[in-house]
Amino acid sequence: MRGAKPQPTALKIMKGNPGKRPLNKNEPQPEKKIPKAPDHIIGEAKKEWNRITRELFSIGLITEVDRVALAAYCQCYQRWVEAEEGIVESGLMIKTTNGNVIQSPLVGIANRSMQMMHKFMVEFGMTPSCRTRLVVPPKKEDNSFSEFG
Repeated sequence: MRGAKPQPTALKIMKGNPGKRPLNKNEPQPEKKIPKAPDHIIGEAKKEWNRITRELFSIGLITEVDRVALAAYCQCYQRWVEAEEGIVESGLMIKTTNGNVIQSPLVGIANRSMQMMHKFMVEFGMTPSCRTRLVVPPKKEDNSFSEFG
């Protein structure tokens, strides 16, 4: 058995390195910046991209190399939103051409999208249980008057 999946050093540091194992000093450290959204990210996915990239950047958890993973998360988010809107319109159950009542295929799409979103959210530290393990340094206050004091 391989054990737990390794975590990025940035997340280990934010968690206070609970296992007290040596940190990987040779881990690549891409520049922390908000990547440009891919062109296919539109609609609800684009809104989510704009919302979440600012949040992830503010805590230092996003880089250019995270672009594809974040785009996939945003696409899952959009599918989930569209499926949920469809469920509101058509209901959880539908009637087949034979007259049988079955679960709407949109329920499966919504559920699968939520599962995929959750996997990405865990990777980026975006769930409440993930955040409880993070220790983020306090934001520096802008003290424009410090030069006068």
